[in-house]
Amino acid sequence: MDTTKLMYRDGLMAGERVLVTGGGTGLGKEMAEGFLKLGAEVHICGRRGQVCEDTASELMEKHGGKVVPHACDIRVAEAITDMNDHIWAKHGPLTGLINNAAGNFISRTEDLSIRGFDAISNIVFRGTFYMTHDIGKRWIKEGHRGNVCSILTTWVWNGGPFVVPSAMSKAAVNTMTQSLAVEWGRYGLRFNAIAPGPFPTEGMSKRLAPDAEGAKRMDSGAANPMGRVGEMHELVNLAVFLIAPGAEYVNGQTIAIDGAMYNASGGNFAQLTAWGDAEWQAARDAIEATNAKDKAKRTV
Repeated sequence: MDTTKLMYRDGLMAGERVLVTGGGTGLGKEMAEGFLKLGAEVHICGRRGQVCEDTASELMEKHGGKVVPHACDIRVAEAITDMNDHIWAKHGPLTGLINNAAGNFISRTEDLSIRGFDAISNIVFRGTFYMTHDIGKRWIKEGHRGNVCSILTTWVWNGGPFVVPSAMSKAAVNTMTQSLAVEWGRYGLRFNAIAPGPFPTEGMSKRLAPDAEGAKRMDSGAANPMGRVGEMHELVNLAVFLIAPGAEYVNGQTIAIDGAMYNASGGNFAQLTAWGDAEWQAARDAIEATNAKDKAKRTV
């Protein structure tokens, strides 16, 4: 990300302490860098502990400041509690949470195993709730303000063919956002969400467009009304708007940032209805190879 394109004054987030789940790579890393550049103390967590450590070192070398890495599997509620106990005891209360950790892959739903469904829903649905619930209870008990922003997709409004576990889970997080904005607003807590369109990352491309033609289409943004994909600073600017001081009356909202792709085409994978058995087998093989490489890097 070109941090010179951040649209905010220096030091805007000084005094903020923000946790970004899945902050070691992809969109999470980009948001972590933006918050750090604006003065926040940033915490990042993920299952691949070494990746988080490497990212923290990289960002601090580039910008200074403080990035604290944590190895944490958000599918395990007890692991979340242990991590947050450590953060509160050693660093102080968080002021913000970015629910970014996710998992996804394309599959015909008739080919999907229960294990495959759980692999996505345990991270996106359960893990997001576990993290939000644990931190929210701390804020309420201690009388602290708090701010949560969850990264969703436009599928929460129109469904996601061939990514049903993700679409179901993200829709549930959208409902959580709306519900807690009302229920916990009286405590000074805010809940909003971002629904990005195509912002290509390595992990996304390998699991959602494992074929060369699909990857080229996704990475080029040719199907988008604006003729391009999103630039990372654009997403980060929106995340800062929602998580930093200055927009305290925005609550319970999910904002799309997709170049109007959702309005034009639905922004989902409906076009894959044209695939046959051969294409789906090739996609499964490519996704399994990517998963095997990632699994080898995990420490928790």
